[in-house]
Amino acid sequence: MNTRQPLRSLPKRLARIGLAALLTCAPMLSYAEDVSEYPSRPVRFIVPYATGGLPDTVARIVGQRLTENLGKSFVVENKPGANGVVAAQTLMGSPRDGYTLLLTDGSMMSINPSLYKDLAYEPKRDFMPVSLIATSPLFIAARPDFPADTLKDFVELAKTSPKGITYGSSGIGSSHHLTMEALKSALNLKLDHVPFRGSGQAVPALVGKQVDIVVAALPSLAGFAQKGQAKILATNSLKRSSLAPDIPAVSEIVPGFNFAVTVGLLAPAGTPPEFMKKLSAEIAKVVKQPEVIKQMQGLGIEPVGGSPEEYAKAIDDEAARYAGPIKAAGIKPEN
Repeated sequence: MNTRQPLRSLPKRLARIGLAALLTCAPMLSYAEDVSEYPSRPVRFIVPYATGGLPDTVARIVGQRLTENLGKSFVVENKPGANGVVAAQTLMGSPRDGYTLLLTDGSMMSINPSLYKDLAYEPKRDFMPVSLIATSPLFIAARPDFPADTLKDFVELAKTSPKGITYGSSGIGSSHHLTMEALKSALNLKLDHVPFRGSGQAVPALVGKQVDIVVAALPSLAGFAQKGQAKILATNSLKRSSLAPDIPAVSEIVPGFNFAVTVGLLAPAGTPPEFMKKLSAEIAKVVKQPEVIKQMQGLGIEPVGGSPEEYAKAIDDEAARYAGPIKAAGIKPEN
């Protein structure tokens, strides 16, 4: 009978017990601060992209207003790299005390898990939703000489064209790409994807008539549309956007179609929920301010200000919607 094995395993067993106890106590330790005092020091918004993008813009607008309203600094820290993995690891390695949070678009939660086999994070396990801050609808635009002036004409042409209509996107697996793949699958359209490295390349390709169609945010297209260098056919949001109410939504011919980009705030799992509910309520106040609404809409952003529960549901719904076009596009998970 071997009596030595338990002795050899004892240190590991004690280490596991100690780690379990520490993890159990960690959230409790965060409650040392009363919710009425939160935040009592600067809060970091980790953004998984470089400056100037949609999440960064939202983070800076909201962060500035929260600083003014709450009297504590909200600092934006950009952590680009590895499709959000660098930012996710920064968040997961931070204390679960409500002072380091992740402000990101929906792709980290709803698209990345389907694109990568060994993702360094698991959305439901590692993060907790705080607030659905805003959405940003994308728009489908055509080159000026494209032989269709409306969404319905485009659909008919894409069904009957002897050769595929080309469309440009911001890259494989982007919301722009999956918007068109969802439309293609729903209506059996003949569309050929031409990926670019962002709208900064895709939109000029449309203006230069290198592609027939492009998907991009309204600010990227509006100037060209006003000059007659592009014509906007539709938006990918669930209903017509307040940013361009005359432009039809794809959902008018494909019920339930909704691939507008979401932007929200997440905390590491184990963060005191009372702190996050308070912050979510403060964000809702911020995005309802008339000057913030005007500022965001001018940048192609629609403020929302949803609760943690509403954001959790939005993440689940978005992941379910993206699963179809990811499969239809034949995108295989990468290591």
